[in-house]
Amino acid sequence: MAAQVAEATEKLSLAETVFVDEVAGCDTNGNGTEAAPFKSVIKAIEVKGENIKIQVKKDEEGFKDISGAAFKKAKKTFAEQQKKAKKLEEQKKKQDAELKKKQEEEAKALEYAKSVVLKEDESLPKAEKIKIRQSTEKRGKRVKVSGWVHRLRVQGKDMMFIILRDGSGYLQCVLTGKLCHSYDAVTLTTETTITVYGIINELPEGKTAPGHHELVADYWEVVGKAPSGDEAFNNKVSADADPSYLLDNRHLVIRGETASAVLRARAEVIKAFRAFYDEEHFTEVTPPCMVQTQVEGGSTLFAFNYYGENAYLTQSSQLYLETCLPSLGDVFCLAESYRAEKSHTRRHLSEYSHLEAEMAFIEFDDLLDHLENLMCFVIDRVLADEETAKLVKQLNPDFKKPSRPFLRMKYADAIDYLKENDIKKEDGSYYQFGEDIPEAPERAMTDKIGRPIFLTHFPHEIKAFYMQKDPSDRRVTESVDVLMPGVGEIVGGSMRMDNREELLAAYGTAGIDPSPYYWYTDQRKYGTTPHGGYGLGVERFLAWLLNRYTVRECCLYPRFTGRCTP
Repeated sequence: MAAQVAEATEKLSLAETVFVDEVAGCDTNGNGTEAAPFKSVIKAIEVKGENIKIQVKKDEEGFKDISGAAFKKAKKTFAEQQKKAKKLEEQKKKQDAELKKKQEEEAKALEYAKSVVLKEDESLPKAEKIKIRQSTEKRGKRVKVSGWVHRLRVQGKDMMFIILRDGSGYLQCVLTGKLCHSYDAVTLTTETTITVYGIINELPEGKTAPGHHELVADYWEVVGKAPSGDEAFNNKVSADADPSYLLDNRHLVIRGETASAVLRARAEVIKAFRAFYDEEHFTEVTPPCMVQTQVEGGSTLFAFNYYGENAYLTQSSQLYLETCLPSLGDVFCLAESYRAEKSHTRRHLSEYSHLEAEMAFIEFDDLLDHLENLMCFVIDRVLADEETAKLVKQLNPDFKKPSRPFLRMKYADAIDYLKENDIKKEDGSYYQFGEDIPEAPERAMTDKIGRPIFLTHFPHEIKAFYMQKDPSDRRVTESVDVLMPGVGEIVGGSMRMDNREELLAAYGTAGIDPSPYYWYTDQRKYGTTPHGGYGLGVERFLAWLLNRYTVRECCLYPRFTGRCTP
């Protein structure tokens, strides 16, 4: 025993002394000398081994021999770390081996797939080329359908389910057996364009698919491959991506079910608007978009050089529509309008679809009745169409038709309402008669009332120069904003000044040179008439109907401050 103690003492005396400074040492660049100590005891053991003497510095008292308990604890911790590292290394080797095996199997499968050649069975009836919208009427017949792979699911080795999209609808296609083994099948990606041949069968009860049927394929072929990997469609577009990124890739976003449903609903709503005007015998006209006059104030004009002259993108086609009344009667247009407003609110666009109409020989109440009839007609027509009603239900499940008549509220009553409901300005004061009601309090009021509002009779100082003053109260105009819950203003309209002298005075009050407006002023010179009209923002109407958070979702490629691509 004494000999063993002596031997251990001799080994210890011969052991290397390693320095550890727990305050100023460095495990990265240290070498264990007093001049370059390690920072931790575990690092010292890792580099120098366990048969060492350790001097530890913990404070200003300098280096001291490590205690036996501390040294023992460090050795134990080091051993556990080594054991864990070894286990992780073994796991990694196993995973690498499994990955290598999988890659070899996939490579082998791909090589085999290249040898699988698909051929159309010429003994089968000739396939009729159809669009997906025709699927129901073509059940039981052999057809061929082309489209984009919207979704893809592989079930086992011998079955694939493809949801095909062609713009007219969605169709589930089932590939079995050899059809799943070709190179094109094993490398198929979403958004690849393909043509599928086969018979469309109704699904049995309990199973679901678009249209309650599926195409059982007997042959298929690739038209255009979409990329895989980092460039795969699902990696390019995802719902949780940054909004700016999604706008940059709007051309891909519109392939999605929600965006395409909005655009399809938009098309049907526009059809409904035109149907209303057709029933009411309005004539559609196409006014110019390059103008040299203003309608809504000079601060929001997009100016450009027109062959050496100043010109602007139109803010509204109203003035041109008014000139058509004597020749065409009641008229409307659906055209783009442009507002250079540096606004980032969710209801503003720099370019938007503007539905405008003008009517002759009417009174203010006629205008309000017409607006209510227009919007209710469109809603009724949209919901009466089965496919469009499905889109509305998909996008806005809780939508309910507004009850008639719409609430009619004068501006002065709205000022009182804001006070009574403690809706204040940012500085804490109440809105006063004569002040414009901004978007936030206007929406707060509309959302609280919870129904469409015709807000009427605004003070003439806060409205456009051409608006007719109320004969019974010259402080206000015969004007209307149509407010919808969740969106706010979607329509602005008024009776138009029909007295030439009054219009000329209004030009002066607004600081507008009447010279460029000679053609507009002439409408009051050559047979004037009481008349009125309005402008409806199509995107705002859609945002309300389809419950979209922002009007940017309601147009194809939105344009707003800082965004003019793609």
